[in-house]
Amino acid sequence: MHAYYIYLSLSLDIKIRMKDKTIDYVLRTTWLAVQKMYNEEASDYGITMATGFTLLSVDPQNGTPSTALGPKMGMEATSLSRILKTLENLNLIERLPNPNDGRGVLIHLTEQGLKNREEVKQNVLKFNSVIKTEISEEKLNNFYEVSDCIMDLISNKKIF
Repeated sequence: MHAYYIYLSLSLDIKIRMKDKTIDYVLRTTWLAVQKMYNEEASDYGITMATGFTLLSVDPQNGTPSTALGPKMGMEATSLSRILKTLENLNLIERLPNPNDGRGVLIHLTEQGLKNREEVKQNVLKFNSVIKTEISEEKLNNFYEVSDCIMDLISNKKIF
């Protein structure tokens, strides 16, 4: 029973302290915790969260044009190039000529890439399921609404 009270006390202390933090601090630390969790899971497959996210972003049936992946993932081309090279070295993707555009390249998942993609997908679905079980629909809707407002403020350059 004593350990429970210590845990409860620590949990309440963390919640109180988080309310005193800036919004960007809460966003950043929460995202870093999610990223760390996903990286720990992904390491079992020899990949990272970023490579797992890339696997999820590639169309498993038709492949995805390499030029479409960066915008789809919100990444710069140089960062994406490194990730694609890593995935290629791990034999998780292959680059094939785009039949609709002779200058373009399609990124296709290999058989192993498809298997890893499915594992990553299951982890993402599990994370979402646990969150939806533990957090009320109303709170999640508030979270989405606040996130949308923050994104709108940033996109409309109303911050700085």
